[in-house]
Amino acid sequence: MAVAGAPQMLTDAQQSALKAALRQVNSLVLGKPQEVRLAFVALLADGHLLIEDLPGLGKTTLAHALAATLGLGFQRVQFTSDLLPADVLGVSVYDAPTHQFQFHPGPVFTHVLLADEINRAPPRTQSALLEAMAEYQVTLDGSTRGLPKPFFVIATQNPADLSGTYPLPDSQLDRFLLRMALGYPNAESERALLTGADRRELIAQVQPLLSAEDVLALRRAVDGIHASEALVGYVQALLARSRMHPGVRVGLSPRAGIALLRAARAYALLLGRTHVLPEDVQALFVAVAAHRLVAEAEAADAGALAKSILLAVAVD
Repeated sequence: MAVAGAPQMLTDAQQSALKAALRQVNSLVLGKPQEVRLAFVALLADGHLLIEDLPGLGKTTLAHALAATLGLGFQRVQFTSDLLPADVLGVSVYDAPTHQFQFHPGPVFTHVLLADEINRAPPRTQSALLEAMAEYQVTLDGSTRGLPKPFFVIATQNPADLSGTYPLPDSQLDRFLLRMALGYPNAESERALLTGADRRELIAQVQPLLSAEDVLALRRAVDGIHASEALVGYVQALLARSRMHPGVRVGLSPRAGIALLRAARAYALLLGRTHVLPEDVQALFVAVAAHRLVAEAEAADAGALAKSILLAVAVD
């Protein structure tokens, strides 16, 4: 299925495989089709995903199911107050027989990295991920080492228990393409979870439907999704409105606009279209924008601000 060369649209076989992958992840993460689609958007748009939600709602299941379905390497790191950068990136150890330092790669050298409760680690450890997320490489002991491709970070935060946490700096929040919550399942999905097999056992049994090369091909296909001048103008109007909207102290940057457009292209691809519609931008705007806005009031709801910005800008 892998495609080389210039960006191009998906073949029927590629579209079919992508739909099958979506179905398989939805069979493991029950009752959350839009959230699963957003996770695929973040991956295919070459971004990273931040999930803010309570424990036990399926954050780890989503990350593991996505990696297993797409045939990607998976590592999980539980972020704690005593976690060191070397615990994430790796460390060089002196080997006496060879009189040389041997590098032992850390869990960041994988395709899908689950950074669980990322805000519980001190800022120094949080920042160790910044180069990896932005440049897809790490620099240690004067040497730069590239990460596997694709590289995708899913980080989680618990919004209800903030004792002993270190809020992510704006520079790192901006590296997350999307922020979302899973929320409680509906009654039907919850009953299936209570009476069905353990999710870990089900994930262990799934067969990969795609590969790392396929994911890279899908990312190239995202580049081929058309965004019209009018659509780009709509995105620019949203950016401009965010900088003058009541209650917003710092609006969206041009990089946020680039992220929104790329996410919208990936969203259109998942829906089987060759072009972006305003509805794609609207479906993603809150997830892309809310964590990038700085409100005037500390207790303000950034999600509500993002929704009000979206309502304030008409589609021409």
